[in-house]
Amino acid sequence: MKLAFYAPMKSPDHPVPSGDRRMGRLLWTALEQTGFAMELASDLRSFDGKGDAEFQRLKKAEGAEEAARLIEKWRSRPEEAPDGWFTYHLYHKAPDWIGPAVCRALQIPYFVAEASHAPKRASGNWQMGYEAAAEAISSARVVFHMTALDGACLKPLVSPENRLVLLPPFLDIERFREKAISVNIVDALVTAGGRQDAKTLLAVAMMRGGDKMMSYQQLGQALSLVTETGWQLLVIGDGERRREVEAALAPIGDRVIYLGVMTPEELPAWYEFADIYTWPAHGEAYGMAFLEAEGFGLPVVAGNIRGVPDVVRNGETGILTAEGDAPAFARAVDELLQNDALRLSMGRRARTFVETERTLSAAADILKKAIEGAM
Repeated sequence: MKLAFYAPMKSPDHPVPSGDRRMGRLLWTALEQTGFAMELASDLRSFDGKGDAEFQRLKKAEGAEEAARLIEKWRSRPEEAPDGWFTYHLYHKAPDWIGPAVCRALQIPYFVAEASHAPKRASGNWQMGYEAAAEAISSARVVFHMTALDGACLKPLVSPENRLVLLPPFLDIERFREKAISVNIVDALVTAGGRQDAKTLLAVAMMRGGDKMMSYQQLGQALSLVTETGWQLLVIGDGERRREVEAALAPIGDRVIYLGVMTPEELPAWYEFADIYTWPAHGEAYGMAFLEAEGFGLPVVAGNIRGVPDVVRNGETGILTAEGDAPAFARAVDELLQNDALRLSMGRRARTFVETERTLSAAADILKKAIEGAM
């Protein structure tokens, strides 16, 4: 059985790494693991971050041309045509202008994963994309939602003959560990000005504007209120907003250690070295780094926002605090710094959670059952 795969937000072969690209690749791998033959249908990116109506019209026209090309291609060579179409991450800023048209023409089922629907976008700068995304979602045989919040918002669009299926965020933790390389932690810490004997908080995030910058600002504010002593914050990441991040974290002084950008192969060593993963997660859909950290036994302190509760179990694998509540965030960090038994037990539960419930094989089972049931 063959599936055409498309990601209007960012193609899995896009050159710029991101959590979005990573999840697209993970979904592709999970679908392959189920036995589906995969084909990347198109790399056309429909993302409009500015709300430009003219840009949206252009992308709609390009999508129509691409759909016509694919329909002609597969009608002329039906033995190469897919049995279904799978679109990852469509919403008002990145609608799917291709898949629904192809599916109607070839009479094949349409599947979507990590779609989102925000009624407040029904009018305004993204109205065209909102309407297109809503129409596409409504036509999907199966809508895979990755968070409880998305599921509640998508439910009104899913007709009784179609299905809404929870596909929780997942990680190929085994491969992540297998690809890990040895890192000289001591030398790296000394070079960066850190300490080997300090309790260590860790944050992994690129330094860019928007939600990431807001999280850095909230992190600096919250950690400045921590009462415990003898700790340090390691920051992995870099970007064009480096100076602004440094200003945001200035309230915690020389406790912050900047390690720069690292490859995925280098990250495991730092997850294993750290004691607590801390990130406010302002505006995060859910956050892949939370699963990575938990997979290496790190308890998490994060904001109780959007999809974060779907990847961090409050009171079990970490502590979630109210959005923007710096004193509560600081108290949670203090609690884990002070209580070794609690910190270690949460870390063990975090590791078990990822290893048993958020694996590639678990996701593949959900995908296989739902897709084959709808074919």
